[in-house]
Amino acid sequence: MTHLLDRIGGRRGHFRMESGLHAAVWFDLDQLFVDPKILDPAIVELTEKLRPHAVDAVCGPLVGGALVAQLLARRLAVECYFTERVRAGGGSGLFTARYQLPPGLRARVGGKRVAIVDDVMSAGSSLRATMDEMTAHGAVTLVVGALFVLGSKGAEFFARHGLPVESVGYSAFDMWPAEACPMCAAGSAVEDVG
Repeated sequence: MTHLLDRIGGRRGHFRMESGLHAAVWFDLDQLFVDPKILDPAIVELTEKLRPHAVDAVCGPLVGGALVAQLLARRLAVECYFTERVRAGGGSGLFTARYQLPPGLRARVGGKRVAIVDDVMSAGSSLRATMDEMTAHGAVTLVVGALFVLGSKGAEFFARHGLPVESVGYSAFDMWPAEACPMCAAGSAVEDVG
């Protein structure tokens, strides 16, 4: 899976991510989905890691997470749902993004045992918001999945909630709140990518 991130490359700079955390690298993940067959091995591997959790449905945040959810749901022969961002994070607050199920799907998720998934998880902002939305409508999250996990912040959050994180690949990744960000301390301008 590392080769997939190598294919799209990362931009270096000073970025405020959706979570509100700052990072020195940003990946444009939309490029992952241009040629779907390149993702096949990673989707097959993640499917097999999710299968033992016996979920009824898979849900991912738009855009990349929803595309991954659809591919996984098809292989697992379960239902597929998606959430869409209704409020972006901003300012210095952390984890302020909110995601919603489309109105027509809200009544369908009650009682479902779900896997929430994304293409890549770093701090897990969109997955946290997706889990909150699914819980608000009566679904039970059993497992979190991502093709690739960057850093430990997102995985640590879900571990504290008793949720396993399944992924195909992992890489170290530094993220900081604004007050601890070395680039902010150096006076570097921040680009808001969230």
